[in-house]
Amino acid sequence: MKKSSYRVGIVGATGAVGIEMLRVMERRNFPVSSLKLLASPRSAGRGMEFNGSEVIVEALTVESFSGLDIVFFSAGASLSKEFAPVAVNAGAVVVDNSSAFRAHPDIPLVIPEINGADVKTHKGIIANPNCTTAVTLMALAPLHKAFGVKRVFASSYQSVSGAGARAIEELRGQTRHSVENRPVEKAVFAHQIVFNVIPHIDRFEENCYTREEMKMQNEGRRILHLPEFRASVTCVRVPVYRAHSVAVSAEFERPVDVWAAREALRAFPGTQVLDDPGASLYPMPIECAGKDDCFVGRIRKDCALDNGLAFWVCGDQLLKGAALNAVQIAELLLDT
Repeated sequence: MKKSSYRVGIVGATGAVGIEMLRVMERRNFPVSSLKLLASPRSAGRGMEFNGSEVIVEALTVESFSGLDIVFFSAGASLSKEFAPVAVNAGAVVVDNSSAFRAHPDIPLVIPEINGADVKTHKGIIANPNCTTAVTLMALAPLHKAFGVKRVFASSYQSVSGAGARAIEELRGQTRHSVENRPVEKAVFAHQIVFNVIPHIDRFEENCYTREEMKMQNEGRRILHLPEFRASVTCVRVPVYRAHSVAVSAEFERPVDVWAAREALRAFPGTQVLDDPGASLYPMPIECAGKDDCFVGRIRKDCALDNGLAFWVCGDQLLKGAALNAVQIAELLLDT
């Protein structure tokens, strides 16, 4: 696919992830010769800026993909299932940010720093992982390489922006109403989110885990090439605007060493160590929001697991958990 520049499309361009994709491509000087922004009919005609020029949003149709080289999808699984094959048939390579293809055995699921070589096996579609999985594995992958991970126990602390723009507005509105001693209004979440945490993200499955919780195990197995990997996860929505955090206890095949763990994390691209508890230095979402890297701290031996290590990881779910990872996948395509 080597070319000097590429004809790019974004499906879901007006959403939070679509907007981030534009900014990421600008920052990383992605070689775009033409750009087509696609969204629902109600967004058609809206102007969006890219590299100093205005691009008009078009309504998504089956005719939208003619002449495109790469199409980013970020408009939900149902639209990806319907339109991604159409884009492939039109000659484009699709990088999909939804859950539509993540479990498909013939579609690579990729975090470039971990399993970037898997893009070479694509047949037109490459899947972007779940945001919480991506942030967690950016810390877990180098530790797996050092010690051999067997299983993890984790709790996520997921920001409201992971549920979309309406969720952000709901938190803002509930905050304002609470301060003014007025009743809060609920629409996006089943319960009040301001001054609260909700241990429920996505649909509950028969095993009483949610689909969001099972993604770390199911997707982790594919990305780490580790079919026996196990993960017991509780996903929690918290009243934070942006950036997800995950508390992880991991058990490894080999004895762990905290110094070696820190060195492995420091050497891993896209991951930074922020770990000095005595100085109150550890990752927090308010400081990780808007940053490309994932940050790891509170690194210590787990006192309840054999060969165990406990750590805390924070990352911007709109960037490494979505838009940045997608653009990085596309950058790998430029060399294939």
